[in-house]
Amino acid sequence: MSLNERQQQVIQEFNGIQSWEDRYKLIIDLGKKLPELAPEKKTEDAKVKGCQSQVWLHAELSPDGRVILAGDSDALIVRGLVAVLLRIYSGSTPAEILQSTPSFLQELGFKENLSPSRANGLFSMLKQIQHFATAFAYLQQSKR
Repeated sequence: MSLNERQQQVIQEFNGIQSWEDRYKLIIDLGKKLPELAPEKKTEDAKVKGCQSQVWLHAELSPDGRVILAGDSDALIVRGLVAVLLRIYSGSTPAEILQSTPSFLQELGFKENLSPSRANGLFSMLKQIQHFATAFAYLQQSKR
């Protein structure tokens, strides 16, 4: 499934829920289901800058050239937002990540319905994922 298809899948899932209270419940549920990051991976250099809560993101490039993401947070709603981002972006190529437009943020109303600090944190997480993709794209090019 492509990154854009995963975006559309998440949009459909959230659009099936009318109230923001129920959408928050879904976000929290996704956070509860997110596998916990190993304590040794919760390092200072893995922290996402710009998040009010503590958020850790890790990325590795698989042998077939896909970005594999893992993450965690100490706040349940933010952990759910991490889960949404991982669901959309993990398993994509660096090029897919860099060429995609995060239209799901607008379509889901995250910008308008999250607190300003959570929205800023979400954009910081997205920016970090794009930084990972940029680094991996450079690595792939230098190997050619």
